[in-house]
Amino acid sequence: MAEKQAIFTMMGGQVKIMRGIYNPTCDAVWLAAYAADVSAKSVLDIGVGTGGAILCLMANHNVKTAVGIDVSQEMLDECAKNAKLNNQEIELIKADIMTWRTNRTFDLVITNPPYFKGTPANHNAHHNADIKQWMRHAVARVRPRGTICTITDAAIMGDVISTLANVCGDIKILPLFSKKNTAERVLISGRVGTRGTSVIYRGMDINCELVLRDGLTIAKALAKLG
Repeated sequence: MAEKQAIFTMMGGQVKIMRGIYNPTCDAVWLAAYAADVSAKSVLDIGVGTGGAILCLMANHNVKTAVGIDVSQEMLDECAKNAKLNNQEIELIKADIMTWRTNRTFDLVITNPPYFKGTPANHNAHHNADIKQWMRHAVARVRPRGTICTITDAAIMGDVISTLANVCGDIKILPLFSKKNTAERVLISGRVGTRGTSVIYRGMDINCELVLRDGLTIAKALAKLG
């Protein structure tokens, strides 16, 4: 039986990741593709993990300041190695977003909330989190008129949307479908302190190669799809 390669790639080779305690999934690529259409010089990745989402974002976006926060030192250590592997600089902070005390805010905040319920994973990451509380703390780190982007399981999108609606306008919702008739994941964004109306896109195939293989942003992928 062949051994797995020590390094695997994302976005058609644009991003390299060391195989380790946690290997990013397509959720990271989708979140990055969604966030890459936002104009931002500073970005915070909450629950940065091993760096999949923020590194995919940086491959498509000229980010001046990139910060990642996570409760797991193991995750942060691997994220640092992946950042070096991709010749990127990310400021990494070991802290819990639920209790992190800071006045720092960012043009863009991205997060893939830990909607997992059940036995904790062995990499000591968040689990069984209160999604509404998580999103409230995430939004607090967004500067006025800045943007928050998230990807989440469709089953809990109501909690995410209702939380954002209290402080955000210009809410955009993009469902991602697989072979089911119902969405599997949902991309959601909002701008803090604005009053723009909400928009729901018609949805995309979660296995869309324009995003996963070619590394296009959502806007560019939609333009190609017509």
